[in-house]
Amino acid sequence: MAINWFPGHMHKAQKEIKEILPQIDVVIEVCDARLPFSSENPMITEIRGDKPLIKILNKSDLADSKQTKVWLDYLEAQQNVKAIALTTDNPSVAKTLPSLIKKLVPNKDEEGKQINVVIMGIPNVGKSTLLNTLVGKAKAKVGNEPAVTKGQQRIRLEEGLYLYDTPGMLWPKIVNENSGYRLAITSAVKDTAFDHDDIACFAGEYLLEAYPERLIERYKFDSLPQTEVELLEEIGRIRGCVKSGGHIDFHKASSILINEIRDKTLGTLTFETPDMVEKEEVHFTKLEESKIAEREAKKQARGRGRKNKPKKGR
Repeated sequence: MAINWFPGHMHKAQKEIKEILPQIDVVIEVCDARLPFSSENPMITEIRGDKPLIKILNKSDLADSKQTKVWLDYLEAQQNVKAIALTTDNPSVAKTLPSLIKKLVPNKDEEGKQINVVIMGIPNVGKSTLLNTLVGKAKAKVGNEPAVTKGQQRIRLEEGLYLYDTPGMLWPKIVNENSGYRLAITSAVKDTAFDHDDIACFAGEYLLEAYPERLIERYKFDSLPQTEVELLEEIGRIRGCVKSGGHIDFHKASSILINEIRDKTLGTLTFETPDMVEKEEVHFTKLEESKIAEREAKKQARGRGRKNKPKKGR
């Protein structure tokens, strides 16, 4: 699913981050523990170089704890990366970040030099809430809607340690289409940017495979539906989403499933694994390369057509 949602302040923030990066010592990226890959910004990998990166899997209380452990091990195996899982209701772990930052740049800490850190994350991932925990008061705006923070701010965490906050940023194009669906499921983008029915079908298909027992427990199915469409129709019947003529109100049933995923009614869920996204990356990268080659071939064909077109008057 293509998501076209890239407000102007996000484009501006990208430019500002690239400008300040030379003076940054450590990069912090806040991701959603339910989708550690889909909620990371590929721009960070591109521009940070070899600077230390702290990956924070936030909202881990909403994620499957077994899968969170798998993701932490996977991320820690990457060069110059530290990974931490945080919950929304336990600020004590977050308050250890300043000491971890100093350990990642020991030379600067020992010499008493200023340490500059930038914190980044997609919209609605809990970055502002984490920031408020770090500074001990509401320095950053907090809200349930994506893209609340719209300007860069510099905050003194403690003596010699400064943090640059940035707006939540998506990127102009999401190559892995499945990542677009997952971002929509967890409300990283505004609901107006996608179709509820489409997203619910994607979520339903995944839940039938990964968490069938949760569906049976929640909706009291006698037997598990075989497809995502059957799943949503059964949810509609159980919840009374029936229109005149006995037809299921598919949109209402879809909204019920999405809302019950988001409010943890279906329990703790993780929507991707390292193995899954590695396979997807190969597939969607090849697909994107094929599209680029096709566009280039059409462009060249148009060029040849213009060159061979007879001029007027001849």
